[in-house]
Amino acid sequence: MAYQKKELYQEEVSKELQKHYKNVLSLIGEDAEREGLQKTPERVSKALQFITQGYEIEPVEIIKSALFQEDHRHMVIVKDIELYSMCEHHMLPFFGKAHVAYIPDGTITGLSKIARVVDAYARRLQVQERLTTQIRDCIQEALNPLGVAVVIEAKHLCMMMRGIEKQNSVTTTSAFTGEFEKNATRAEFIDLISSRLS
Repeated sequence: MAYQKKELYQEEVSKELQKHYKNVLSLIGEDAEREGLQKTPERVSKALQFITQGYEIEPVEIIKSALFQEDHRHMVIVKDIELYSMCEHHMLPFFGKAHVAYIPDGTITGLSKIARVVDAYARRLQVQERLTTQIRDCIQEALNPLGVAVVIEAKHLCMMMRGIEKQNSVTTTSAFTGEFEKNATRAEFIDLISSRLS
């Protein structure tokens, strides 16, 4: 069976973006017509649409698509969820991992849905602080659990490639609701995401 490349992009949006990216190449002193750059505006336009596809997704509906009644009222953690996003200030990537937990109050969701919510918000122009609270608020709204905890650790290329140029800095953000606002519960969560159980 022949290989078929599958891409998610809108043709009309791509055409408009390509014009702008071709102009950008010229403005930075490149020859947009040279062999290596001829298809770059097209590639970048498709890549940008892929990277920002989260605007087309309603994260609360992701959670609601897989709700199950379950008498489980203990912490559920999905940790080390890879995330890739774009800093809205410089449009440079930031990447890292999210740790998400909730304490059900009679309703649980599919574990993959938690990771999909992280992706849905990460695939937009973002700041890490807002990304953290959006994930928390989505899960709180969709599941109405006893509490939600989100911690994100990420490296930002806007700090690594330009400006201050600090290669090893990691930004950590956190957001909590309900039971996780209690010191003991929050400490248990932090201990569990910090440990290497697997």
